[in-house]
Amino acid sequence: MISDNQYINVDTILNRYGNKKSSLIAVLQEIQNEYKYLPEDVLEYVSRKMDITPSKIFSVATFYENFSLDPKGKYIIKICDGTACHVRKSIPILNALRKELALSEKKHTTDDMLFTLETVSCLGACGLAPVITINDKVYAKMTPESAIQVLQNIREEESK
Repeated sequence: MISDNQYINVDTILNRYGNKKSSLIAVLQEIQNEYKYLPEDVLEYVSRKMDITPSKIFSVATFYENFSLDPKGKYIIKICDGTACHVRKSIPILNALRKELALSEKKHTTDDMLFTLETVSCLGACGLAPVITINDKVYAKMTPESAIQVLQNIREEESK
């Protein structure tokens, strides 16, 4: 649940677009950048402020794959499973990360909200395959072992 003073951030976003209905996607993108997902209570607030039905907002939020209604971790790991990465063994990396993070096909975010693991069709770095990104930082020519090492490095930094 978002506190009242956190709606100030949402109001700032809405004011930037003048509450124009045509700006809904841009508004949702900025809200997701702010919260790392689209909280339901924020979407209801946006509905009231922009005078758009909740069903319309939820249909837009669920239509586009880039939007998420589920909370995400501090570190969002995207593993490419495009052709080049798949051929160069991205699936063993995915399986190693899932095992290390105690995640599955259905569970994408760790209980401590530190990591979210997602697969994507292409990261556009085929020459560096297999590739993962963590919060948009590219890690090239990964192996299951090197991916686990990156996680360990992040955990060490987090514990400082």
